[in-house]
Amino acid sequence: MKIKFFLLLILIALLDNQIFSQLQVVGAMKNVMWKGQLQGVINLDTIKPNNHLYGMGPVEELSGEILILDGHFYQSKVLSDSSMKVIESSKVKAPFFAYQNIENWREIVLPDSVVDLKTLENYLIAAKDSFLDAGLAQPFFFKISAKIDEANIHIVNHPKGQKVKSPADAHQGQKNYNLNSEKVEILGFFSTNHQTIFTHHDTFFHLHLITEDKTKMGHLESVQFQKGTIMFFIPN
Repeated sequence: MKIKFFLLLILIALLDNQIFSQLQVVGAMKNVMWKGQLQGVINLDTIKPNNHLYGMGPVEELSGEILILDGHFYQSKVLSDSSMKVIESSKVKAPFFAYQNIENWREIVLPDSVVDLKTLENYLIAAKDSFLDAGLAQPFFFKISAKIDEANIHIVNHPKGQKVKSPADAHQGQKNYNLNSEKVEILGFFSTNHQTIFTHHDTFFHLHLITEDKTKMGHLESVQFQKGTIMFFIPN
């Protein structure tokens, strides 16, 4: 009986590891944008295990942005049109969120033609089949370390108490910030199957950027990479 119980515990542990090795998407962007479901559907403090955890999404009530890099939880909030606050804390909820435990990454050398988000997306659309043949399933995270000439990020900052019935409503109060000559880390989500679920209807991307000094973080709108500085990784 003890042996059977021990084997059962091993099986449960293996299943848990299998579950957490897959990218999880909780909630849906369209429910926030069109149905006004701003409340948190996941408490990030409850995600276990959180070692080598990666993830991103907005703060509940659309009051900020969240980025998880290798188990470190970052939240950004708007202070003014030109300033923000970035803290490290897992005590936060999100109305939609994607996350995955990734211990090992594989570097992919990008072609010189990749210089911004459009050329990066075009490359991934063309290369995704080779990634899938190598065992990488959709959706998948990727990460980038690079120097940027310039970038634009936003932080959602929805006015408290105002209802959301459309994407225009959801973006009320949003603040955009321009970055120049920074070293950054980017976590990206790619899928051709998640438009309006975790990406907007006109893209297969969702990306969050944080600066090397961890003082600026937000949803990435646009970027111009410095040539020869991009290090691009997919889960191994």
